[in-house]
Amino acid sequence: MIGVFDSGYGGLTILKQLRETLPEYDFVYLGDNARAPYGSRSFDVVYEFTRQAVMKLFSLGCRLVILACNTASAKALRTIQQHDLTKRFSQPPFDDSATLEEQGYRVLGVIRPTVEVIGNITHTRHVGIVATEGTIRSESYDMEINKLFPDIKVSGQACPLWAAIVEAGEADSEGAEFFVKKRIGQLLAKDADIDTIILGCTHYPMLMKALDKAVPEGISLVSQGDLVAASLKDYLKRHPEMDALCSKGGTIQYYTTESEERFKEIGTKFLNDDLDVQRISII
Repeated sequence: MIGVFDSGYGGLTILKQLRETLPEYDFVYLGDNARAPYGSRSFDVVYEFTRQAVMKLFSLGCRLVILACNTASAKALRTIQQHDLTKRFSQPPFDDSATLEEQGYRVLGVIRPTVEVIGNITHTRHVGIVATEGTIRSESYDMEINKLFPDIKVSGQACPLWAAIVEAGEADSEGAEFFVKKRIGQLLAKDADIDTIILGCTHYPMLMKALDKAVPEGISLVSQGDLVAASLKDYLKRHPEMDALCSKGGTIQYYTTESEERFKEIGTKFLNDDLDVQRISII
């Protein structure tokens, strides 16, 4: 199985594309809704919460976990890859004679697949990022873009209310349009030459109606779902040993750390589908 983790509901936009691109695979979605949002939390807290979620997904049978959360990808991914996957654990289902990495456990994020395509999209070489406070403060996008495309200038804008607006079911409201227009204006005031804006939070595609009104013509909006899905498909093709560990029954399981009914209500808006959800503890 392939695990998909997010602090809340935004990762469902990633899951939707993953299922469309890789329909034969089994997926497990875990939303840590009880402790969301992660955007304003410290690096240490985001890392610990994300580590707990990843270990829970491993224990549920997932060999590969996608951090479908930009804040988790920015603040926790590298530490998990370089520290936790190189350790031995004795509790089931792990074998303490080998590290998690040696046993075939992997964790991937959403930032790198997004960044890799930016050089082919921007013409002015000026790129904007809209994301949570945590993702912007981490400068993860800036660093990853500059590694691959040192000639690109990156400007970031934190949008602290956007995810909350989506989860409140107000994505198509006048209030959403007001706050989206405000933050886009602030971003473009930092650099008038921006021709590409990355939606650096998986909630933000739900605000596309307001974004289309706020973003001037000629500026490209880059959403992550199809990019992450294409990247995962390529990854599994390049790593047949990993692909062999991912079951293929076309199933999907949903877990939340909060209310099942609330997850069903909000999750249905993201996926346009009825969800069978179970509440779970990851501590």
